[in-house]
Amino acid sequence: MTFTVSTPETQHGWAVERPGPIGTGPLVRVDRRTPTPGPGDLLLRVEACGVCRTDLHLAEGDLAPRRPATVPGHEIVGRVIATGEAVSSFRIGDRVGGAWLRGTCGICRYCRAGRENLCPRSTYTGWDADGGFADLALVRGAFAYPLTETQDAASLAPLLCAGIIGYRSLRRSALPEGGRLGIYGFGASAHLAAQVALAEGATVHVLTRSARARELALRLGAASARGAYDRPPEPLDSAILFAPVGDLVPVALEALDRSGTLAIAGIHLSDIPSLNYQRHLFQERNLRSVSSNTRSDGREFLALAERIGIQVTVSPYPMSRADKALADLAADRVNGAAVLVPD
Repeated sequence: MTFTVSTPETQHGWAVERPGPIGTGPLVRVDRRTPTPGPGDLLLRVEACGVCRTDLHLAEGDLAPRRPATVPGHEIVGRVIATGEAVSSFRIGDRVGGAWLRGTCGICRYCRAGRENLCPRSTYTGWDADGGFADLALVRGAFAYPLTETQDAASLAPLLCAGIIGYRSLRRSALPEGGRLGIYGFGASAHLAAQVALAEGATVHVLTRSARARELALRLGAASARGAYDRPPEPLDSAILFAPVGDLVPVALEALDRSGTLAIAGIHLSDIPSLNYQRHLFQERNLRSVSSNTRSDGREFLALAERIGIQVTVSPYPMSRADKALADLAADRVNGAAVLVPD
């Protein structure tokens, strides 16, 4: 049996119609019938949806579309207005978060080993299924997160991808206790990961081309903030590359101390230049990628974010200006995280 409250017959949103440079208008307004929850599904009325760089990659074609005219958005904060018959953990009216990881097979060797982020049949919100750039969004209850009522929706939204992926990237960087962390690029994900590292006693050095982002980094407690290609003031134990710029890989590797680790956080990266073994990799430097996240990552990070009182710097946009939000993200005009809110 499906439980529901009164829902509109149609919903309004945005879809990627023809991927291409943001100036060509790949994101267009759409009206669609309201989806009906299947077994295990939650239908959410969207209170806020973060704008992630992955949404920009989808719109511009860096990520090949997996279905036509997909509604992007995977940092969804919403209220449950309908549930499928197999849902037992959420009720009508609950505040729920929908994130990037939408589903996994649950039976492959990666899923069984607790590495569901590597599942070959994993699916993703706003890529394999419509996301949160709309009035309503359908998410799977088993992959949704219960959210606090004490924080506003716009501040919660970036936690659901920028925060979770930043957290996994921090762990993949193998930062030692009290270590020196370099962060390359300082947008939505980086400014959240930096706060976790600082709360855990790290020294954080930020390297980014944006002057506004450098100012934010220093306000949050970074020990230094310099240009993206500058040398940090001391050797790094760990580094995270958030900027989707392959040219920065050798720059970050060369800044590492012996046995240091560089984690690359993005789903898309431009080509990496040739590496020099002695300069970039010798002395047991490590290079790691980051692939999505597990639900365990999400639960751990959301609990930690609430415990340390993480500060989310938000640039809000009305849902009717989603195209403007993506254009500003492409041009590095967003300070912190861009978030869509109902008009």
